[in-house]
Amino acid sequence: MRLSAVFVGLAAVLSSVLAQSSTADSYIATESPIAKAGLIANIGPSGAKASGAKAGVVIASPSTTSPDYLYTWVRDSSLVFKAIIDQYTAGADTTTRSLIDAFVTAEGTLQQVTNPSGSVSSGGLGEPKFNIDESAFTGAWGRPQRDGPALRSTAIINYANWLIANGNSSWVTKNLWPIIKLDLDYVSSNWNQTTFDLWEEVSSSSFFTTAVQHRSLREGAALATAIGQTSVVSGYTTQANNLLCFLQSYWNPTSGYITANTGGGRSGKDANTVLTSIHTFDPAAGCDATTFQPCSDKALSNLKVYVDSFRSIYTINSGIASNAAVATGRYPEDSYYNGNPWYLATFAVAEQLYDALITWNQIGSLNVTATSLPFFQQFSSSVTAGTYPSTSTTFTTLTAAIKTFADGFLAINAKYTPSNGGLSEQYSKADGTPTSAVDLTWSYAAALTAFEARAGFTAPSWGAAGLTVPSTCSSGGSGSSGSTVAVTFNVAATTVYGENIYITGSVDALQNWSPSNALLLSSANYPTWSITVNLPASTAIQYKYIRINNGAVTWESDPNMQITTPASGTYTENDTWR
Repeated sequence: MRLSAVFVGLAAVLSSVLAQSSTADSYIATESPIAKAGLIANIGPSGAKASGAKAGVVIASPSTTSPDYLYTWVRDSSLVFKAIIDQYTAGADTTTRSLIDAFVTAEGTLQQVTNPSGSVSSGGLGEPKFNIDESAFTGAWGRPQRDGPALRSTAIINYANWLIANGNSSWVTKNLWPIIKLDLDYVSSNWNQTTFDLWEEVSSSSFFTTAVQHRSLREGAALATAIGQTSVVSGYTTQANNLLCFLQSYWNPTSGYITANTGGGRSGKDANTVLTSIHTFDPAAGCDATTFQPCSDKALSNLKVYVDSFRSIYTINSGIASNAAVATGRYPEDSYYNGNPWYLATFAVAEQLYDALITWNQIGSLNVTATSLPFFQQFSSSVTAGTYPSTSTTFTTLTAAIKTFADGFLAINAKYTPSNGGLSEQYSKADGTPTSAVDLTWSYAAALTAFEARAGFTAPSWGAAGLTVPSTCSSGGSGSSGSTVAVTFNVAATTVYGENIYITGSVDALQNWSPSNALLLSSANYPTWSITVNLPASTAIQYKYIRINNGAVTWESDPNMQITTPASGTYTENDTWR
């Protein structure tokens, strides 16, 4: 009786494994071409759903209402083209060269577009989104978002490295390096300033942003060395070291997860951290925890905490075993569109697991630490801390179970993908119905990169191997000595009833160009509006006044205003609305 029960149990497990694998195989076979076509359809000027977009411009989604995503985001565009460039440089798709060149040209154009965050030389590179005709978006938004320049430079650097390997160094130096350098200089100078996170909601410091900034400066320094632009190497390397140091501060050792943002008032359990792991994956770095590689103990512990946070809050996850795949979203406290699972988040979980499997098989062993033990105990309750070679039964058992676990996340997305294969932004936590923006370009890219990871594909190394955290850390970047001076801003501005004047600008004290958090001026001496703010001493600061009336935001005309604060004392600036 016991023996037959064991066989029944093994048969059930084997059946589950085969079912998950079969579902994943089937889904990949049908969804891959749909996802690739969906991605290409959202790129101007010829994409079927990108009418009006300039050449090389990626639309986030063709949705124009509920929500309106017919814009181009630097982050989304860069992640999408990183995936396209990875395929191209690996020889997997050699048809996209003209698209890649158009993307580079488009991004170079957008860099030069003056926008509410500033000009190319005064903070404008932190602008998160633009109109699809390459003009500035001037509405209220969460500004700046400092991950964009890092992600864009990473995408173009990967293309540059391939061109160099194929004998085109001079072309890279002339045509790509100026674009890359603008972004890297921005990262190097501004990484220690607050930023809105990748979800555009929290203004603080963000794990994803810090990590991709670190990566960009590492590979930027290597590229600069390769093409003889050595004057920037020391500066980029210094700030990369400072970023690596700061990156460690997001780890929450007590609870075993990465806190996504330093602000925001939430738990910090967030897809931000899983996306970080896959977008800073370096196949040469092993299971390095310093850079939170996918198979590192910290990244695996974090993944379990993140996934588990969604098990009980989505109806569609009810009745699923505690060690099986579930639908995941941005963060458990999410309320956007009622807070649902996102295709790209669920794909990201699968991709991190596939990346981990690639690395364990590559290095020929698997290491379980006290930190990662809860993750591995999901698949073997008897496993203990230690290193297990690939020849061991434990290695075979764990990696097979983790592969099944990863396939389960693809199966979840497959279950809630409509019959036409279209991937929206989200699907309902109640019944799995697709919701929010349709044909989200990032969703399609996330599907493709997860599928590629399952097949064992890896992008080139970016220099994460062997890095050590400096013994002393600096906040680096730009900024002042830490002292402040009281600055009074007076602006002459006539207004209509109910209209108020606010100020925002390029430093924390002026809310980092955020119109939603801009500082209200006093109208006690109308028509002169006034405010006194403590600002960093001896610092060049840009600012603008804005009008807000019934929620509508009007920025004063370009260019940005600028002052350089004194080393001490007080300062008064008298302006007139323009």
